[in-house]
Amino acid sequence: MNITVFCSAYSLDERYTAPAAEFARRLGAGGHTLVWGGSNAGLMGLLADEVRAAGGKLVGIQVELLKHKGYPGADEMVLTPDLAARKAELLARADAVVVLVGGLGTLDEITEVLELKKHNLHGKPVVVLDTAGFYTGLRVQLERMDAEGFLPRPLAELVAFAETPADVFAHLTTTA
Repeated sequence: MNITVFCSAYSLDERYTAPAAEFARRLGAGGHTLVWGGSNAGLMGLLADEVRAAGGKLVGIQVELLKHKGYPGADEMVLTPDLAARKAELLARADAVVVLVGGLGTLDEITEVLELKKHNLHGKPVVVLDTAGFYTGLRVQLERMDAEGFLPRPLAELVAFAETPADVFAHLTTTA
């Protein structure tokens, strides 16, 4: 399976990196391909290292602006002219989408993927790994939108929240 992952390109505390590394090892050991932003920096670089070490493949989707941070040794590296094209390519290459901890870019990516899914423009499973409650606020907001009629489809059809890397893969095996 090609698993597109949205996450931070910053170096983070171990409470975030340890679950991300476990997720990456499971991805690689499962024979899956990591499709990611292509960076060698921070959490993105850690993911690529762990997937590679576990025997998985790497497909980077790098934006021209950040090509100097490209991961050396990726199986494939695609350069896009801008962030919008990068997001489109990341989704196009995905069989499933997983969201790890991240900042504004990650938030932008997850909301776009959910908006497209809401309009039936893709049907790929989307799973958020809620490490250390990082996405509790997002989950609460989405649940409120669902409860108050802002979503034309039930939230459970759009996204799943997982507590552990094992939970992510359990969800993907039942929905992908």
